[in-house]
Amino acid sequence: MTFEYVEPEDLDEASAALGADEDAVALAGGTAFTLLLRQGLIRPGRVVGLRRLAELRGISAHKGGLRIGALATHREIEMSPHVRALQPALAAAFAAIATIRIRNQATIGGNLAHADPSQDPPPILVALGATIEIAGPAGARRSVPVESFFIDYLSTVLSPGELILGVTVPPAAPKDRAVYHKFLPRSADDYATVSVAASVRLEADGRIAGCRIALGGAGPTPVRARRVEAAVIGRVPTAELIRDAADLVRDEIDPIDDARGSVRYKREMAAVWVRRALTELVA
Repeated sequence: MTFEYVEPEDLDEASAALGADEDAVALAGGTAFTLLLRQGLIRPGRVVGLRRLAELRGISAHKGGLRIGALATHREIEMSPHVRALQPALAAAFAAIATIRIRNQATIGGNLAHADPSQDPPPILVALGATIEIAGPAGARRSVPVESFFIDYLSTVLSPGELILGVTVPPAAPKDRAVYHKFLPRSADDYATVSVAASVRLEADGRIAGCRIALGGAGPTPVRARRVEAAVIGRVPTAELIRDAADLVRDEIDPIDDARGSVRYKREMAAVWVRRALTELVA
């Protein structure tokens, strides 16, 4: 197939190029683009390359937290001194993605725009309360929490002419802890059967003051386990409390049968890995 390829010099030009063709596709790292194109899932009339847009690059400390440009690669996030110092769980999660070849190519903006619910970045970003910065036509800007960005399988809130500018991650408090775990059925570069990201904030007396839990591979979008969160917030975590709370996740997720496991198996694995994540965080 053939398509028009353009490389805008600035955001306004990029937005105009994307908005002028309903079949236009933005190209960042290209890992998802290549797969979708080969499988015939996209047939772009125009491909808008983003590599010339300096506004989409860079990783920096931002108001005590982080600001990560949309074109930052997974490897750059994994190795960033800012990320390692301010959000080590985020660096660890990105270090666990696929292989180093993929991490050197794939970008955070491309990953989020692709909106595959089995990928690694969305759950940890949801657990950390991250926000996506979006640029639109005529200089328009808006911010959307990561958990509200996905609306269905491979579908997001992005409108024609909009593209991801970057991601902001709020600062972590001294008592905040976070972790990301996934269960891989086959090789390191496969998608997880289920993945779990969790963050907790502990009070001085050991009670859980705050908790955010997100799962990948558990539905058409990343799933926020709100019933589990509500069951532990304000409580002193015991093994029994964590076990009972983790069991609630079975009814919060909506997985499908596929090569990585049956629905029943995924529900059980979700409970197991939520329990492990919470146990680790309060140990």
